[in-house]
Amino acid sequence: MSTMNEREHTAEAAEAEPAALRRLTDVVRSRGGAAQLCVLRDGAVVLDRAFGCSPDSLFLAYAATKPFAALAVHALAERGLIELDQPVAAYWPRFAQHGKGTVTVRHVLQHRAGVPVGRGMVRTMRTARDWERSVRDLEQSRPKWPGGKVAAYHFMSYGFILGELVQRVTGQSFRDFVTNEFFVPLGLDDLHMGLPDDAWHRHVPAKADHPSEWPNQWMSNRRGYRQSVIPSAGLSGTATQLARFYQMLLCDGTLDGVRVLRPETVAEARKPSNDGGTDASLKRPVRWSHGFMLGGPGQDPRDLALVMGRAGGTDTFGHAGTTSSVVWADPERKLVCAYLSNVQPEFGAGIERLREVSDLVLETCGAA
Repeated sequence: MSTMNEREHTAEAAEAEPAALRRLTDVVRSRGGAAQLCVLRDGAVVLDRAFGCSPDSLFLAYAATKPFAALAVHALAERGLIELDQPVAAYWPRFAQHGKGTVTVRHVLQHRAGVPVGRGMVRTMRTARDWERSVRDLEQSRPKWPGGKVAAYHFMSYGFILGELVQRVTGQSFRDFVTNEFFVPLGLDDLHMGLPDDAWHRHVPAKADHPSEWPNQWMSNRRGYRQSVIPSAGLSGTATQLARFYQMLLCDGTLDGVRVLRPETVAEARKPSNDGGTDASLKRPVRWSHGFMLGGPGQDPRDLALVMGRAGGTDTFGHAGTTSSVVWADPERKLVCAYLSNVQPEFGAGIERLREVSDLVLETCGAA
């Protein structure tokens, strides 16, 4: 069973391909669990449905949180409070320890800071709920590569480095900055950087669909984790509101007449930094920008650009959240897609599932 949002147009009014639309909803429904899917074209709602949950159920976005940390830093650069090509240590002196003094803010945005994990993956996971310990571990971490040399997905360190910069430069908590600068002005009251007590009853538990995902299910279903501010993986929200946030980015920083970013700032965040080379952490080809994953018709079937569709344009930008969710915007086609699911398959199978949904979205909108 699925619940249709009242904002959704008929297939004819939305100029959607009806047969593809049925295949899309059938595929999402057949996977079981809970899911939300919101598709916008030129700002109009093509599809906005909840499957096995309520339209206001709150999903954990996992790694799809990272663009929010990146955009917070880009907002500070826009105001002249941070320079992207300055060392991180210019704002956070203790980060310079063990040879990290030349790592720039830009390197972090590109996943090229050389510290994909602070002090080991197990410790990183154990300390993710503790901001201060995570920050201390990054100060004491030893880089695996010199800054700027190797693109290697910064699993948790990405958000904590950028988030700590935001806190040091503004004097605000990272949560307060993102909420006050983005969520409140845009009217996005159901995006939460750390789930508040009064919204806990609406959270959607993760559901491992493969033994490899059992640790993630155990960790992310803990109340302490969901309620912590984890700037790489802790955003909770709905597909509808995530889609509206990306509509703002598609409109060069403006939504419903409210500007939160300049067009050149959005362009800087979307600028490519790794054009399909194999990521040293993920062991797959990835197109990184300065805050997003980028799309494009990759030649390698393992290319993570495919999570945004095989027919996706090279200027499509967004981010996947583990193997269960993906949010993206296609500027050429004026499309936004936000797909959130609580079912977590094995990594490779999950990437294929995300690709299938994105392919069907493009087909539904006549873009495949």
